[in-house]
Amino acid sequence: MKFIVQWNGHPTVQQSAVERFMKTGGALPPDGIKMIGRWHSIGELSGCAIIESESTAPMAAWVLQWGDVFTFRISPALSDEELGAALGAHQAGQ
Repeated sequence: MKFIVQWNGHPTVQQSAVERFMKTGGALPPDGIKMIGRWHSIGELSGCAIIESESTAPMAAWVLQWGDVFTFRISPALSDEELGAALGAHQAGQ
């Protein structure tokens, strides 16, 4: 299943977030998560990633690695095709 991961940094810890990112390269997610892509906002501590995972446990571990400097929002994601199939099934059931 795909997920949209969004994060926002706490302004008071910007320097430590920058240092950790530079040291780790952003620390790739743990086993069990395939990162499809990651993007960063310019001029602020925020961004988003699209990931794939069959379990929420690796997502929890990944968020905990950065939880002292970022807040996270993780939402299930559907492609156009997946959403179209769901909408079609819904309409057929009405």
